[in-house]
Amino acid sequence: MGLLIQFLLRLTFGLAAGMTMTSSQKVTSGYFRNHLYVALGLTTLAAFLSRSVAPSAFWPAVFAAIFSYVGSVFWLYEKPKAGRVTLVLVTLCALAGSWLASAELFSATGTVENSYASALRQVAPISSGLLLGLTLASMLLGHWYLNSPTMELFPLRRLLVAMGLATSLRIVVAGLGLWGEVAHTGQLATSLWMFVTLRWAFGLLGVAILTWMTWKTLDIPNTQSATGLLYVAVIGTFVGETMALLLSTESLFPL
Repeated sequence: MGLLIQFLLRLTFGLAAGMTMTSSQKVTSGYFRNHLYVALGLTTLAAFLSRSVAPSAFWPAVFAAIFSYVGSVFWLYEKPKAGRVTLVLVTLCALAGSWLASAELFSATGTVENSYASALRQVAPISSGLLLGLTLASMLLGHWYLNSPTMELFPLRRLLVAMGLATSLRIVVAGLGLWGEVAHTGQLATSLWMFVTLRWAFGLLGVAILTWMTWKTLDIPNTQSATGLLYVAVIGTFVGETMALLLSTESLFPL
């Protein structure tokens, strides 16, 4: 359950961050309102699960859920400035909850950490959440073009750039974690290498390739095909980050 709580809060953090950097002047308010409902569902489930499993993350998850609901009301009544403030608050609460849940999980498992591993574990929720959430935000925005085909492509391209940067950051963090783990243990078991290879091939490098393919598809432009590619990228990030969480519980460093 602890891993699921982290996943939910990381995803909410990145999704809210992605919506925060999306222009409310170029994208209709329905995009923000509808997908704050998604954030509301994610954080409500996280709050429900964390009450007994990760109590330190309970109140951040509750406040993230409250701000998600309040934000959806602001966007319903076309109050973009207030709505953007609530998006920032959702982002901060979800990130705080993810950090606290992570600290509680690894203290409970008795993982002994050195300063290098500890620093990477602090950065991991940020890099993972941005990759998860920005990919989902990009896919949802691409889908929104099917409802509002006259919108400019700039907001989607902007999210794709952010998604590419998030993928690069995640590759660096995961690469440093893998290097640290190999240096610490001497070698990884063959079974672990199989999962690490799948995690990198599908969840990182595959997502990077799909981001580039989506960018080129928008040159046509074809938002429907671009959205289809982003659907696959979302699946890739979900599988990759879930596997990373599972691998990281068995290692000193985040993988």
